[in-house]
Amino acid sequence: MTELETGVPTAREPQSEAGHRTHASRRNFMRKVFFASGATAVATMGGVGAWSALADDTTGTADATASAAPSGAPSGGPGGGTGGPGNQTITEDFFGLTTDGKRIDDLYAVHSTGVATAPVIAAANAFLAGLTDTQKTATQFTVHSTEWRLWSNIDAYERQGVTLADMTDAQKALGTALLKSALSADGLETSEKIRRINQAAGEAIDNTASFNEDAYYWTLMGTPSATEPWGFQFDGHHLVINYFVLGDQVVMSPCFWGSEPTSMEIDGETVTVCHEEVVAGLAFINSLTAAQQSVAIESSTKSNESMKAGAFSDNSVQAYTGLRGNKLTALQKTKLLGIVEAFVGRAKADVARVRMAEVRKHLDDTYVTWAGGIADDSAFYVRVHSPVVWVEVDCQAPGPLAGAYGATQGSGATQKHVHSIIRTPNGNDYGKELLRQHYLTSPHHQ
Repeated sequence: MTELETGVPTAREPQSEAGHRTHASRRNFMRKVFFASGATAVATMGGVGAWSALADDTTGTADATASAAPSGAPSGGPGGGTGGPGNQTITEDFFGLTTDGKRIDDLYAVHSTGVATAPVIAAANAFLAGLTDTQKTATQFTVHSTEWRLWSNIDAYERQGVTLADMTDAQKALGTALLKSALSADGLETSEKIRRINQAAGEAIDNTASFNEDAYYWTLMGTPSATEPWGFQFDGHHLVINYFVLGDQVVMSPCFWGSEPTSMEIDGETVTVCHEEVVAGLAFINSLTAAQQSVAIESSTKSNESMKAGAFSDNSVQAYTGLRGNKLTALQKTKLLGIVEAFVGRAKADVARVRMAEVRKHLDDTYVTWAGGIADDSAFYVRVHSPVVWVEVDCQAPGPLAGAYGATQGSGATQKHVHSIIRTPNGNDYGKELLRQHYLTSPHHQ
């Protein structure tokens, strides 16, 4: 099988016994799901062949029904909120989030945006240069690779690439520099806080084997370039960043940000994370009139888990529900945009500017759905859904780190455990639609 069938690099140097077991397990899992689904085998090829292969991976109609979970796989509601492979939409060719299984055309185009991508290209090249040959072989995939889609927010998930735990301090610094080149100060701080809390919570429950600040993995897709498509993924518990680059265009989605707990005393300092999206959500819902709330709020109670498009849910089909943007006042629209900005603002300012302009263009066709309470300390779920953006903020029940903050696992949803995600509907998660257009229109790929 080729890399693009399995998500595994085509060539590897000798690895440790544990590494062999991990990669073999991952390859076997991918073989099973791809054979079961009859997914198109996408080979590495050039010219028209490359376009044909890519088209096979990005066209067709979405299947709203996921395959049955393998024995022992994590369970979860629609959308893979648990982040495990129990909802295996990876068995389907990529299609993207839609409202009815049909994509809206002409939403995305290859064009100049004025975004400065040279710093992230330089940082990525420096990061790769700092890896050993073995690490580089394990980390670098082609830009078409299914590895893009094999992320998860849960801790007990077998990942590929190079883990922070196996990197030297110098290599870690190069990784931090890559994140710094791609993220805003807030985005970098949020990422670091999630990892710090993961470590401290693991220490609190005496399980740093599963929960620590180094169980995060780097993978790079393609070769960093000013003209050709490429990108990177940073993947671990409660933190997933997908970053696609084509010229001066950037697609930073899907990105998953979460924490349990969301606030913790660490070395005498109160570390708080995932607070902006909670505050922004509550500010919006409380800006609505009673009549507007009656449309936006689908339930006054909050289930333990509500996320619809978490890991392994690239092809979710979700009709628009809730309150439409054209029913909002100017002030309410600003507060709605505040929810999206909490996520978009984690990218560099020029990337965020381009993204927010895209979101504003479709503001009247943006829908907001709410479940749960609206008090400052209420657990809630909010979904912001338009043709070009999908945001979910989900206050969840205490999970495996409940003991770190005196909670009981499985009890009622709480702001102490938050999962949130941003996606790009209608086929442009991972920059897939831009990648398709690039191979369709670039003369050297004809």
